[in-house]
Amino acid sequence: MTGRPGGRPAGAGGLGLRDSGLAVFVMVIWGYNFVVAKTGLEELPPIFMMGLRFALSAILLVPFVSMPRGRMKQVAALSVTLGAAHFSMMFTGLKTIDASTAAIAIQLQVPFSALLATVLLNDPPGWRRVLGMAVAFGGVVLIAGEPRFEGTLWALGLVIGAAFVWAVGNVQVKKMDGIDEMALLAWMSVMAAPQLFLLSFLLEDGQMAAAQAATWKGWGAVAYQAVVVVAISYGIWYRLLARHSVSAAVPYTLLVPFFGVASAAIWLGETLTARVVIGGMITIAGVAIIVLRRPHLADPVPDTANDPMDINHR
Repeated sequence: MTGRPGGRPAGAGGLGLRDSGLAVFVMVIWGYNFVVAKTGLEELPPIFMMGLRFALSAILLVPFVSMPRGRMKQVAALSVTLGAAHFSMMFTGLKTIDASTAAIAIQLQVPFSALLATVLLNDPPGWRRVLGMAVAFGGVVLIAGEPRFEGTLWALGLVIGAAFVWAVGNVQVKKMDGIDEMALLAWMSVMAAPQLFLLSFLLEDGQMAAAQAATWKGWGAVAYQAVVVVAISYGIWYRLLARHSVSAAVPYTLLVPFFGVASAAIWLGETLTARVVIGGMITIAGVAIIVLRRPHLADPVPDTANDPMDINHR
Protein backbone atom coordinates (compact mmCIF):
# COMPACT_ATOMS: atom_id res chain seq x y z
CA MET A 1 0.00 0.00 0.00
CA THR A 2 1.07 3.56 -0.61
CA GLY A 3 1.86 5.62 2.45
CA ARG A 4 1.07 9.32 2.81
CA PRO A 5 3.25 11.92 4.55
CA GLY A 6 2.50 12.20 8.22
CA GLY A 7 -0.46 10.00 7.86
CA ARG A 8 -2.14 6.72 7.60
CA PRO A 9 -1.64 4.24 4.79
CA ALA A 10 -3.84 4.48 1.74
CA GLY A 11 -7.22 2.95 2.28
CA ALA A 12 -6.95 2.80 6.08
CA GLY A 13 -10.23 3.98 7.59
CA GLY A 14 -12.12 7.23 7.18
CA LEU A 15 -11.10 10.82 7.75
CA GLY A 16 -12.09 11.12 11.39
CA LEU A 17 -14.54 13.66 12.79
CA ARG A 18 -12.43 16.80 12.42
CA ASP A 19 -11.15 16.08 8.92
CA SER A 20 -14.59 14.89 7.79
CA GLY A 21 -15.92 18.28 8.89
CA LEU A 22 -13.15 20.02 6.95
CA ALA A 23 -13.91 17.92 3.86
CA VAL A 24 -17.60 18.81 4.03
CA PHE A 25 -16.64 22.47 4.54
CA VAL A 26 -14.59 22.37 1.32
CA MET A 27 -17.49 20.77 -0.56
CA VAL A 28 -19.82 23.54 0.67
CA ILE A 29 -17.35 26.13 -0.67
CA TRP A 30 -17.14 24.40 -4.04
CA GLY A 31 -20.90 23.85 -4.27
CA TYR A 32 -21.77 27.41 -3.25
CA ASN A 33 -19.31 28.69 -5.85
CA PHE A 34 -21.94 28.05 -8.54
CA VAL A 35 -24.24 30.58 -6.84
CA VAL A 36 -21.45 33.09 -6.27
CA ALA A 37 -20.27 32.81 -9.89
CA LYS A 38 -23.82 33.13 -11.24
CA THR A 39 -24.26 36.29 -9.17
CA GLY A 40 -20.99 37.76 -10.40
CA LEU A 41 -21.91 37.01 -14.00
CA GLU A 42 -24.84 39.40 -13.68
CA GLU A 43 -22.30 42.23 -13.62
CA LEU A 44 -19.13 41.00 -15.35
CA PRO A 45 -18.56 39.27 -18.72
CA PRO A 46 -17.70 35.61 -18.04
CA ILE A 47 -14.29 35.32 -19.71
CA PHE A 48 -13.22 38.70 -18.36
CA MET A 49 -14.29 37.65 -14.86
CA MET A 50 -12.19 34.49 -15.16
CA GLY A 51 -9.21 36.58 -16.22
CA LEU A 52 -9.64 38.64 -13.05
CA ARG A 53 -9.96 35.47 -10.97
CA PHE A 54 -6.72 33.99 -12.29
CA ALA A 55 -4.87 37.30 -12.04
CA LEU A 56 -5.84 37.66 -8.38
CA SER A 57 -5.00 34.00 -7.71
CA ALA A 58 -1.54 34.54 -9.20
CA ILE A 59 -0.96 37.63 -7.05
CA LEU A 60 -1.99 35.74 -3.92
CA LEU A 61 -0.08 32.50 -4.55
CA VAL A 62 3.12 33.24 -6.49
CA PRO A 63 4.98 34.96 -3.59
CA PHE A 64 4.60 31.80 -1.48
CA VAL A 65 5.61 29.08 -3.96
CA SER A 66 8.67 28.30 -6.02
CA MET A 67 8.70 28.19 -9.79
CA PRO A 68 8.44 24.60 -11.08
CA ARG A 69 11.60 24.87 -13.16
CA GLY A 70 11.90 22.36 -15.95
CA ARG A 71 8.11 21.90 -15.94
CA MET A 72 6.99 25.28 -17.30
CA LYS A 73 6.13 23.92 -20.76
CA GLN A 74 3.76 21.42 -19.16
CA VAL A 75 2.30 24.14 -16.94
CA ALA A 76 1.83 26.37 -20.01
CA ALA A 77 0.02 23.58 -21.86
CA LEU A 78 -2.20 22.99 -18.83
CA SER A 79 -2.97 26.70 -18.62
CA VAL A 80 -4.51 26.47 -22.10
CA THR A 81 -6.79 23.55 -21.27
CA LEU A 82 -7.66 23.81 -17.56
CA GLY A 83 -7.19 27.57 -17.53
CA ALA A 84 -8.34 29.34 -20.67
CA ALA A 85 -10.48 26.73 -22.45
CA HIS A 86 -12.22 25.06 -19.49
CA PHE A 87 -13.15 28.21 -17.61
CA SER A 88 -14.13 30.19 -20.72
CA MET A 89 -16.58 27.48 -21.75
CA MET A 90 -17.82 26.73 -18.25
CA PHE A 91 -18.63 30.28 -17.22
CA THR A 92 -19.97 31.38 -20.61
CA GLY A 93 -22.43 28.50 -20.35
CA LEU A 94 -23.18 29.24 -16.70
CA LYS A 95 -24.17 32.79 -17.58
CA THR A 96 -27.14 31.41 -19.54
CA ILE A 97 -28.23 28.20 -17.82
CA ASP A 98 -29.27 27.61 -14.22
CA ALA A 99 -26.55 27.19 -11.63
CA SER A 100 -28.18 23.95 -10.49
CA THR A 101 -28.05 22.50 -13.99
CA ALA A 102 -24.42 23.51 -14.39
CA ALA A 103 -23.56 21.93 -11.02
CA ILE A 104 -24.93 18.63 -12.29
CA ALA A 105 -23.71 18.74 -15.90
CA ILE A 106 -20.11 19.57 -14.99
CA GLN A 107 -19.94 16.25 -13.12
CA LEU A 108 -19.56 14.61 -16.54
CA GLN A 109 -15.88 15.45 -16.16
CA VAL A 110 -15.58 12.18 -14.21
CA PRO A 111 -17.01 9.83 -16.89
CA PHE A 112 -15.13 11.80 -19.55
CA SER A 113 -11.92 11.19 -17.55
CA ALA A 114 -12.76 7.50 -17.35
CA LEU A 115 -13.32 7.43 -21.11
CA LEU A 116 -10.04 9.21 -21.90
CA ALA A 117 -8.16 6.97 -19.46
CA THR A 118 -9.40 4.02 -21.48
CA VAL A 119 -8.54 5.53 -24.88
CA LEU A 120 -5.29 7.39 -24.13
CA LEU A 121 -3.81 5.66 -21.09
CA ASN A 122 -4.68 2.05 -21.96
CA ASP A 123 -6.59 1.77 -18.69
CA PRO A 124 -9.18 -1.02 -19.16
CA PRO A 125 -12.57 0.34 -18.04
CA GLY A 126 -14.22 -2.72 -16.53
CA TRP A 127 -17.98 -3.16 -16.44
CA ARG A 128 -18.48 -0.82 -13.46
CA ARG A 129 -16.89 2.16 -15.18
CA VAL A 130 -18.79 1.46 -18.41
CA LEU A 131 -22.03 1.28 -16.42
CA GLY A 132 -21.18 4.48 -14.54
CA MET A 133 -20.41 6.35 -17.75
CA ALA A 134 -23.67 5.22 -19.37
CA VAL A 135 -25.75 6.13 -16.33
CA ALA A 136 -24.10 9.58 -15.90
CA PHE A 137 -24.51 10.54 -19.56
CA GLY A 138 -28.09 9.27 -19.51
CA GLY A 139 -28.93 11.55 -16.60
CA VAL A 140 -27.65 14.64 -18.42
CA VAL A 141 -29.54 13.64 -21.59
CA LEU A 142 -32.70 13.49 -19.48
CA ILE A 143 -32.02 17.00 -18.14
CA ALA A 144 -31.32 18.30 -21.65
CA GLY A 145 -34.85 17.31 -22.62
CA GLU A 146 -36.28 19.86 -20.17
CA PRO A 147 -38.53 22.22 -22.21
CA ARG A 148 -37.04 25.37 -20.64
CA PHE A 149 -33.68 24.61 -22.24
CA GLU A 150 -35.14 25.01 -25.73
CA GLY A 151 -33.01 27.62 -27.47
CA THR A 152 -30.28 27.48 -24.81
CA LEU A 153 -28.96 23.97 -25.34
CA TRP A 154 -25.79 25.59 -26.71
CA ALA A 155 -25.04 26.86 -23.18
CA LEU A 156 -25.54 23.40 -21.69
CA GLY A 157 -23.31 22.12 -24.47
CA LEU A 158 -20.59 24.56 -23.43
CA VAL A 159 -20.71 23.27 -19.84
CA ILE A 160 -20.53 19.68 -21.08
CA GLY A 161 -17.66 20.69 -23.38
CA ALA A 162 -15.93 22.27 -20.38
CA ALA A 163 -16.27 18.94 -18.58
CA PHE A 164 -14.55 17.21 -21.50
CA VAL A 165 -11.74 19.79 -21.58
CA TRP A 166 -11.29 19.26 -17.83
CA ALA A 167 -10.87 15.55 -18.53
CA VAL A 168 -8.20 16.34 -21.15
CA GLY A 169 -6.42 18.45 -18.54
CA ASN A 170 -6.78 15.51 -16.16
CA VAL A 171 -4.71 13.39 -18.55
CA GLN A 172 -2.10 16.16 -18.78
CA VAL A 173 -1.83 16.38 -15.00
CA LYS A 174 -1.33 12.63 -14.70
CA LYS A 175 1.94 13.07 -16.61
CA MET A 176 3.23 15.79 -14.23
CA ASP A 177 4.62 13.65 -11.44
CA GLY A 178 6.54 15.43 -8.67
CA ILE A 179 5.14 18.95 -9.04
CA ASP A 180 3.87 20.90 -6.02
CA GLU A 181 0.10 21.38 -6.23
CA MET A 182 -0.02 25.01 -5.08
CA ALA A 183 2.93 25.93 -7.31
CA LEU A 184 1.08 24.38 -10.24
CA LEU A 185 -2.05 26.43 -9.43
CA ALA A 186 -0.04 29.61 -8.99
CA TRP A 187 1.97 29.45 -12.20
CA MET A 188 -0.95 28.13 -14.21
CA SER A 189 -2.83 31.23 -13.02
CA VAL A 190 0.05 33.46 -14.17
CA MET A 191 -0.18 31.98 -17.66
CA ALA A 192 -3.96 31.61 -17.88
CA ALA A 193 -4.83 35.21 -16.93
CA PRO A 194 -3.39 36.90 -20.06
CA GLN A 195 -4.93 34.20 -22.28
CA LEU A 196 -8.34 34.86 -20.76
CA PHE A 197 -7.98 38.63 -21.09
CA LEU A 198 -7.04 38.16 -24.76
CA LEU A 199 -10.02 35.87 -25.36
CA SER A 200 -12.26 38.39 -23.63
CA PHE A 201 -10.92 41.18 -25.85
CA LEU A 202 -11.65 39.09 -28.95
CA LEU A 203 -15.04 37.64 -27.96
CA GLU A 204 -16.63 40.05 -25.47
CA ASP A 205 -17.28 43.75 -25.20
CA GLY A 206 -18.04 46.30 -22.49
CA GLN A 207 -15.46 44.91 -20.06
CA MET A 208 -14.20 48.24 -18.73
CA ALA A 209 -17.69 49.66 -18.37
CA ALA A 210 -18.77 46.51 -16.55
CA ALA A 211 -15.77 46.67 -14.24
CA GLN A 212 -16.48 50.31 -13.38
CA ALA A 213 -20.17 49.65 -12.79
CA ALA A 214 -19.67 46.40 -10.85
CA THR A 215 -20.84 46.35 -7.25
CA TRP A 216 -19.73 44.20 -4.35
CA LYS A 217 -21.52 41.29 -6.05
CA GLY A 218 -19.24 41.25 -9.08
CA TRP A 219 -16.01 41.96 -7.24
CA GLY A 220 -17.06 39.71 -4.37
CA ALA A 221 -17.47 36.83 -6.83
CA VAL A 222 -13.93 37.36 -8.12
CA ALA A 223 -12.56 37.54 -4.57
CA TYR A 224 -14.53 34.47 -3.46
CA GLN A 225 -13.11 32.36 -6.26
CA ALA A 226 -9.51 33.53 -5.86
CA VAL A 227 -9.34 33.70 -2.06
CA VAL A 228 -11.95 31.27 -0.71
CA VAL A 229 -11.95 28.64 -3.47
CA VAL A 230 -8.30 28.65 -4.55
CA ALA A 231 -6.26 29.85 -1.56
CA ILE A 232 -8.39 28.50 1.31
CA SER A 233 -10.33 25.46 0.08
CA TYR A 234 -7.54 24.02 -2.08
CA GLY A 235 -5.10 24.54 0.78
CA ILE A 236 -7.36 22.56 3.12
CA TRP A 237 -8.05 19.87 0.51
CA TYR A 238 -4.37 19.23 -0.22
CA ARG A 239 -3.65 18.88 3.50
CA LEU A 240 -6.45 16.32 3.74
CA LEU A 241 -5.02 14.39 0.81
CA ALA A 242 -1.60 14.47 2.48
CA ARG A 243 -3.02 12.91 5.65
CA HIS A 244 -5.48 10.42 4.15
CA SER A 245 -5.88 8.10 1.20
CA VAL A 246 -7.55 9.41 -1.93
CA SER A 247 -10.14 6.64 -1.64
CA ALA A 248 -11.16 8.01 1.76
CA ALA A 249 -11.29 11.69 0.72
CA VAL A 250 -12.58 11.82 -2.85
CA PRO A 251 -16.08 10.35 -2.20
CA TYR A 252 -16.83 13.61 -0.37
CA THR A 253 -16.74 15.35 -3.76
CA LEU A 254 -20.10 13.73 -4.52
CA LEU A 255 -21.54 16.34 -2.15
CA VAL A 256 -20.56 19.22 -4.45
CA PRO A 257 -23.56 18.98 -6.84
CA PHE A 258 -25.89 18.54 -3.86
CA PHE A 259 -24.64 21.76 -2.25
CA GLY A 260 -24.61 23.47 -5.65
CA VAL A 261 -28.22 22.58 -6.42
CA ALA A 262 -29.44 23.29 -2.87
CA SER A 263 -27.74 26.70 -2.68
CA ALA A 264 -29.07 27.65 -6.13
CA ALA A 265 -32.61 26.81 -5.03
CA ILE A 266 -32.25 28.70 -1.73
CA TRP A 267 -30.31 31.80 -2.79
CA LEU A 268 -31.23 32.19 -6.46
CA GLY A 269 -34.77 30.83 -6.25
CA GLU A 270 -34.16 28.36 -9.07
CA THR A 271 -37.01 25.96 -9.73
CA LEU A 272 -36.17 22.28 -9.51
CA THR A 273 -38.47 20.33 -11.80
CA ALA A 274 -38.96 16.60 -11.44
CA ARG A 275 -37.01 16.04 -14.67
CA VAL A 276 -33.97 17.97 -13.39
CA VAL A 277 -34.08 16.29 -9.97
CA ILE A 278 -34.38 12.79 -11.44
CA GLY A 279 -31.77 13.49 -14.12
CA GLY A 280 -29.44 14.91 -11.49
CA MET A 281 -29.85 11.89 -9.24
CA ILE A 282 -29.15 9.56 -12.17
CA THR A 283 -26.04 11.57 -13.14
CA ILE A 284 -24.64 11.57 -9.61
CA ALA A 285 -25.38 7.85 -9.29
CA GLY A 286 -23.32 7.22 -12.43
CA VAL A 287 -20.48 9.40 -11.15
CA ALA A 288 -20.65 7.59 -7.80
CA ILE A 289 -20.25 4.21 -9.49
CA ILE A 290 -17.02 5.48 -11.08
CA VAL A 291 -15.66 7.46 -8.11
CA LEU A 292 -16.30 4.84 -5.44
CA ARG A 293 -14.60 2.23 -7.63
CA ARG A 294 -11.74 4.38 -9.00
CA PRO A 295 -11.45 7.58 -6.88
CA HIS A 296 -8.41 8.95 -8.74
CA LEU A 297 -10.65 9.73 -11.73
CA ALA A 298 -12.46 12.46 -9.78
CA ASP A 299 -9.54 14.52 -8.53
CA PRO A 300 -8.51 17.90 -10.47
CA VAL A 301 -4.92 18.57 -9.40
CA PRO A 302 -2.26 15.97 -8.63
CA ASP A 303 -1.56 14.47 -5.25
CA THR A 304 2.02 14.26 -6.35
CA ALA A 305 3.53 13.24 -3.05
CA ASN A 306 2.79 9.61 -3.77
CA ASP A 307 0.63 8.84 -6.74
CA PRO A 308 0.90 10.62 -10.12
CA MET A 309 -2.40 9.11 -11.18
CA ASP A 310 -4.33 11.02 -8.51
CA ILE A 311 -5.93 14.31 -9.43
CA ASN A 312 -8.06 16.78 -7.26
CA HIS A 313 -11.25 19.44 -8.30
CA ARG A 314 -12.91 22.60 -8.78
